[in-house]
Amino acid sequence: MTAFADLHHADEPLLLPNAWDHASATALAAQGFPAVATTSLGVAAAAGLPDGASATGDETLRLALVLGSEPFLLSVDAEGGFSDDPDEVGEFARQLAVVGAVGVNLEDGLGPVRRHAAKIAAVKAAAPGLFVNARTDTHWLGEGDGEDTLRRLDAYQEAGADGVFVPGLTDPRRIAALVRHLDVPLNVLYSPDGPAVPHLADLGVRRVSLGSLLYRRALGAALEAVADIRAGRTPRGRTPAYADVAPAGRPGGPSHRAAHPETW
Repeated sequence: MTAFADLHHADEPLLLPNAWDHASATALAAQGFPAVATTSLGVAAAAGLPDGASATGDETLRLALVLGSEPFLLSVDAEGGFSDDPDEVGEFARQLAVVGAVGVNLEDGLGPVRRHAAKIAAVKAAAPGLFVNARTDTHWLGEGDGEDTLRRLDAYQEAGADGVFVPGLTDPRRIAALVRHLDVPLNVLYSPDGPAVPHLADLGVRRVSLGSLLYRRALGAALEAVADIRAGRTPRGRTPAYADVAPAGRPGGPSHRAAHPETW
C-alpha cells in the first residue's frame, strides 16, 4: 500500500484541501496537510476556461509538473480524464504519475458506466501505483438515485478503483449505509450545511475533500478586502507576508529583496 493509500486507513479521515496553483498548494502543505489535491474549477477559472468541459488538460498537467516535486503528496482532479477514450485517459494518468502525482480523481459526469469503468481500468494498467478515486455524479448532477449510485460504484470498484467519491451526498443515514456497502474508502465533499468532519468520521467516511470551496472563499476574501479599502476601512482577516508567498530565489523573492531593499 502506498503512503497516500495509507492516509485513507488512518485513525482519522483524510481531510484533503484543494489548491489551484503553487502558492495555494504550498501554503496548505505548510499548515501540516500531508496531501494536497487540485481543484478543477480553480484551475479552469484561473485560466479563463470552462470547468468540466475537458478544456484544461494542458493546464492540469502543467500544474502537476510544478507541484509533483514538492514535499507533499499530490492528488490531481482530472475531471473525466479529458477524453472519452480510455487509452488516452490511461496515458494522461501515466504522465501525471511520471511528474510525481500519487492520486487522480476521475468523474463520470453521469455518462455510461461501462465507459467510466474502462477508464479506471486503463489508468490502473498504465499507472498501477496511482490511487484512483472514482467519482460518481448521481448526487452532484442527478437526483441522488440510490440504486444508480450503488450500480455505478460497484462497477468502479470492480474495475480497480482504490476509492470512490460521491459529492453532494450529505444525508448521514445514506452515508453510513454506503460505507457499509463499499469495499473501498468513501470520499465525500465537505459541505458547510452538511455533517462536520468529526461526524463524517463517526459515519465511516475515510476521505473528506474541500473541492472548490477554498478557491471560492479566497475570491470572496479578496472582494471583501477591496470593498473595505474602497470604503476607507482597514481590511479584516489574515494577510500573509510577501516573503511567505514569493518563492525564495525567484525575482521578487527574499534574495531579490535583500539585493534591492529599496524597492520593498
